[in-house]
Amino acid sequence: EVLTEDPETAFCTLANREDLNPEEGSIYHCLYQFTRNEKLTETNKLLCDVCTQRHYGPKNNIKSERYVYTNAKKQMLISLAPLVLTLHLKRFQQAGFNLRKVNRHIKFPEVIDLAPFCTVKCKNVAEGNTKVLYSLYGVVEHSGTMRSGHYTAYAKMRSMNNHLSDFVLQGPSPQALETEPVKGQWFHISDTHVQAVSASEVLSSQAYLLFYERLL
Repeated sequence: EVLTEDPETAFCTLANREDLNPEEGSIYHCLYQFTRNEKLTETNKLLCDVCTQRHYGPKNNIKSERYVYTNAKKQMLISLAPLVLTLHLKRFQQAGFNLRKVNRHIKFPEVIDLAPFCTVKCKNVAEGNTKVLYSLYGVVEHSGTMRSGHYTAYAKMRSMNNHLSDFVLQGPSPQALETEPVKGQWFHISDTHVQAVSASEVLSSQAYLLFYERLL
């Protein structure tokens, strides 16, 4: 879907990105890099239909090699904040002709705010809200190499989140809801073995997949 946006707000977010100052090696830094503003120049210039028609007239009279390309800016932002947020960390890198697993620990919080990564016109955020908060409820971890290994999971046993039901039925509320993590007990699951663990153990895991549920 192509939309004509106001140039003044096209690259604006719900919360100021410059105030974030994300720590390198954190999930905030990953999101910041993924949603950064990119300049499209030289061989990455954008084919501009408006510029082409302004220069040559109606498009159906133009040969493909005469299309006009122009410098542009590109930024990927969230336009619809999900009820359940799944973050998939890229844990491999190219090493010559081979792929190598990345074992670096990525810091992630129990409560994450997506507002710095959401467009200012995010569709399902109530007007006036400058926070889009999520509470962590699940983590998938992988041990081993790119060729073999073992998946385990951390899951939080908790009460049903009534806010999500209300959100589905009534839409976003302009009032602030809970800003603390959903209370519950964490468990580590490895095949048939299940053990209660602390939140600190969960936050120190080598996350591969992160699962958050909407608070605000």
